[in-house]
Amino acid sequence: MQKPEKIILGVDPGTLVMGYGLIAASGDTIKVISIDALKLSAKKDNYERLRLIYQKIAEIVQLYKPTEFAIEAPFFGKNVQSMMKLGRAQGVAIAAAMAGNIPVTEYSPKKVKQAITGNGNADKEQVWQMLQRITGLEDRPAVFDASDALAVAICHHFSAQRPYAASATPNKRGRSKAGWDAFLQQNPERIG
Repeated sequence: MQKPEKIILGVDPGTLVMGYGLIAASGDTIKVISIDALKLSAKKDNYERLRLIYQKIAEIVQLYKPTEFAIEAPFFGKNVQSMMKLGRAQGVAIAAAMAGNIPVTEYSPKKVKQAITGNGNADKEQVWQMLQRITGLEDRPAVFDASDALAVAICHHFSAQRPYAASATPNKRGRSKAGWDAFLQQNPERIG
C-alpha cells in the first residue's frame, strides 16, 4: 500500500534571494511542482524585504496547500549582522508557514547535502547534479538558492522515508531514542 501523497515546501532563506521548491511525494515517487526564487532589491528597507518574504510564503501556502514545510537552518558565520538578518528571514518564512498550520522542520546545510549527495561537504553544483538525477529536471534554475530549496524539500521527504538510525539506539535506561514524540510516549509521567 502506497503512502498518501504529501506536498512539501522547501525554503532556502535569504534577505536578498529566497529560494523555494515544492514537491509532491509519495513513497519513492517525487514530482517537482515548482522551483524558483524570490529576488529582493538591496535598495529596499530590511523590514520591507521581510514583509515580502512573509507575503511570498503565504502566497505559496495559499496556492499550493503544502502539507509540510522544511527550511534550511542558518549556518554559523563570523558576521553577526548577516546572521541576524538571515535569522529574521528564516523567522518570517517559518511564521508564514505556521500561520497556514503547516508543520515546520529545520535542516542544517550539511544534513541537506548529505541526504542528497551522500557528502555533507558537497558543493552547489554537485547538489544540482544529484537533484537532476533524482527529479529528472534538465533546466538549471537561474540561481542556486532555488535548487538548494528543492534539496531541502527532498531531504525532508527522505528523512521521513528513512528515519534516522538513532531511533533504534537504546539510551542508558534501555529505551529507544526517536525524538520528542517517542520520548513522550516512553515517559508519560513527565507530561504535566
